[in-house]
Amino acid sequence: MDIFLLSYLKRSMIFRRILVLVVVLSISVTVGYFVYSSIKKELKIVDGDTGIHVKTMGEDVETVFNQVGILVESYDYVSVPLGQKLSDDTVDEILIKRAVPVNIKVEGRSTQVMTYYDTIGETISANGIVLGPLDRIYNGSLNDPVEAGMDIRIIRVKEEPHTENEPIPYTVVQIPNEDMNRGEQKILQAGLDGTLEKYYKLTYEDGRIVSKEFMNEKIVNDPVDEIVEFGTVPNFKTSRGDVVRYSKVLEMNATAYTSSFADTGKHPDHPEFGICYTGMKAREGIIAVDPKVIPLYTKVYVEVVGSTPDYGFAVAGDIGSAIKGNIIDIYLDSRDAVAKWGKKKVKVYILKEQNDTRWKNNVYSKK
Repeated sequence: MDIFLLSYLKRSMIFRRILVLVVVLSISVTVGYFVYSSIKKELKIVDGDTGIHVKTMGEDVETVFNQVGILVESYDYVSVPLGQKLSDDTVDEILIKRAVPVNIKVEGRSTQVMTYYDTIGETISANGIVLGPLDRIYNGSLNDPVEAGMDIRIIRVKEEPHTENEPIPYTVVQIPNEDMNRGEQKILQAGLDGTLEKYYKLTYEDGRIVSKEFMNEKIVNDPVDEIVEFGTVPNFKTSRGDVVRYSKVLEMNATAYTSSFADTGKHPDHPEFGICYTGMKAREGIIAVDPKVIPLYTKVYVEVVGSTPDYGFAVAGDIGSAIKGNIIDIYLDSRDAVAKWGKKKVKVYILKEQNDTRWKNNVYSKK
């Protein structure tokens, strides 16, 4: 009996101990649950297009990332610092933006960078590149979205004024001079080109001119006219180098005569023998003319058409009954010379200067 009682009492004590242990464990679990529920932190982590909900007792963001196996690089974007304490009730969502590689080419240099920014403009600015007011993105814009591996080419654009000078050609003003020989001229006032200033806008892209836009122009200096006198007097040079200036030329036939009785009907003892109609003494250099065609006393030059030497300078000092119209009669000193002359075609030039005395020194004259 005693042995049975003793055994019963031992079993009762073990049961009570087990029961107490179960109660204690239950209380601990319950208390632990309530403690965990009171201090746990619920977070939403958005990693690109993926969102996960996390309940954690970690102290900071980095601990949570380690717990859930999220690895971020230094160039990735995390909306809160990795060391941010989770006790701060404001942290309930963490945003991760993964950086992608892009190539930025500017001023001839190409650099690969990692960027998590959404647009080209944000990426450029984040990499310390300052755009000028005219700079542009090649085949794109600042608001274009960033794509992995894309090439971002920045074109540096610059505008600057440019001036060019062009000559304004001067005008040649010609003034006739009736005292100068035809073919001669004299500059009274030298011409001077003016200056036209033209203004342009040059556009450079990466240091290369891509456009030249005309803006305005202004005359800086007016041109100065060149004033030139030109001769109007017809002239030619004889084979002996004499310059014959004439006012008119007549194509005529020329015969010849002497002072002989056969030509004039006067003998040497006649008081008017060898005296021309004008009172001049007959000599080479005197020609008989029709006064209606060539007035008496007119100074002329007689050019023989062909290879025969010219008669030369002469004066209309005589007339003749047979000299009518476009015929002249030249004086020669001998009948042989008259016979040899015969009848020739000539050009009679009416001299410009009627006071010309060269007829007195005609090469045909015999003193």
